[in-house]
Amino acid sequence: MDSELSVWSLIADAGVLVQLVMLILALASIVSWALIFQRAQVLRKAKRAQLAFEEKFWSGMDLGQLYRDINAEPTPFSGMETVFRAGFKEFSRLRQQSRDADAVMDGAQRAMRVAFSREQERLEAHLPFLATVGSTSPYIGLFGTVWGIMNSFRGLAQAQQATLATVAPGISEALIATAMGLFAAIPAVVAYNRYAATSDALLKNYETFAEEFSSILHRRVYSGDKTTAA
Repeated sequence: MDSELSVWSLIADAGVLVQLVMLILALASIVSWALIFQRAQVLRKAKRAQLAFEEKFWSGMDLGQLYRDINAEPTPFSGMETVFRAGFKEFSRLRQQSRDADAVMDGAQRAMRVAFSREQERLEAHLPFLATVGSTSPYIGLFGTVWGIMNSFRGLAQAQQATLATVAPGISEALIATAMGLFAAIPAVVAYNRYAATSDALLKNYETFAEEFSSILHRRVYSGDKTTAA
């Protein structure tokens, strides 16, 4: 019998609790890999969208025209564009309703903060699950291993001849649980660290843009420029 069949036979012969542990770890691994690929696509698209929007914004295009263009055809996954759209929309609305420059700026900055918070939630979605899998899977696998070894030694106590061959299959079954725990944990930890760093970098760029955009709006509102998005 080859090694692959031996592994499957060990899993099939394992105790019910150890098999349950293996099932939990297998499901956690499958979901983790699905989220790893999904998060990779989201973050890659968000980075591309950020670079594309920055190029448009700093090209010298009129802000009102830029707002109309992105409103007509919004870019998916563009968090920076979302922050700009929220801030400029509120700025334009308040400029038409109020002459209080401070109130206009407060409203625009508040709208950008709300948009930023929503983008933060979107970028960091599912990362806590990866962190949980990465931190708990080894312990879940270890629990299955300990339980399996306990059962093996209980069987050894009842055996007439105590040999290594008697307990080796049971110990091998138990150790598979630890291996599965590590298999689930390692990719989840690596992906979490990488994606958390990427999300933080994107969010810092969004925050920096919001501050720069606020400065532009501040100059506009205090210079008496009545340009709006209309």
